[in-house]
Amino acid sequence: MPEVYPFWLGGVAATMAACFTHPLDLTKVRMQTLSSSTEHRKPSMVTLLRSSITQSGFRSLYTGLSASLMRQMSYSLVRIGVYEKLKTKVTRDSRSHVMQLLLAAGVAGGLGGIAGNPADIILVRMTSDSVRPPESRYNYRNAAVGFVRLVKDEGPKGMWRGLGTNTSRAVLMNVSQVGSYDFFKARILQQRVPIFDYKFRDNLLVHVLASLLSGTVATTICSPADVIRSRLMASSSGARFAHVVVKSFREEGLGFLFKGWTPAFARLGPNTVLLFVFFEQLKAACKKYTT
Repeated sequence: MPEVYPFWLGGVAATMAACFTHPLDLTKVRMQTLSSSTEHRKPSMVTLLRSSITQSGFRSLYTGLSASLMRQMSYSLVRIGVYEKLKTKVTRDSRSHVMQLLLAAGVAGGLGGIAGNPADIILVRMTSDSVRPPESRYNYRNAAVGFVRLVKDEGPKGMWRGLGTNTSRAVLMNVSQVGSYDFFKARILQQRVPIFDYKFRDNLLVHVLASLLSGTVATTICSPADVIRSRLMASSSGARFAHVVVKSFREEGLGFLFKGWTPAFARLGPNTVLLFVFFEQLKAACKKYTT
């Protein structure tokens, strides 16, 4: 019988991870939303981080943290919570196939993308403000203020800007991150190291290895949707998907789809490791105190 855990557990684990990796998420969004006018001197991840600290101090690396926490407690809470519930139903059948788990991850990811879309918009705007012209900045003090102003200035429809791209990205993310984590974890647990006659056990080492692999897969698969999503959400002019893609491709070439891959991986790799390490520890704690 599969273990059943609180629905909110994944959201808490993701929130804990975000507290450590937010500066990298901020840098990734800024790289993705830089206008083509800066193309001749594309800054690196290190350059952006150093520039932020030099100009505004270390605290500036946590700009938009409130929006990041709001996002994790909506997007990640739903995508992980729904996936765990669906996985419980699927794994009751001993004949369950990996494709069923990936389908469950996709469905859960789509629901998470919808739930977290408003917070995602606010997060993108708060983290990309410093690379925008002063007259185009949103200047949200925190996520709550951002949400109120988003609805007030752009109406309820404003909350769903970029929903299609964001939901597609969320489906890809959940399948490639959460779904692949379970896949890699199961495969690693089946392995044995011949030289040392060592068989892997369900412990921290396995959690780290599986999450590193899933983080690499997730970064690569999600990069195109992530870039387009960031550019759609950063815009307040109602730019459409086709317009953003065509304009970006014409000005920057196909490589724009993987713009910011390095900071994306530098953020998602550690974030994925921390997410699943925290999640596994929280599950262990729940199991300990409920038995």
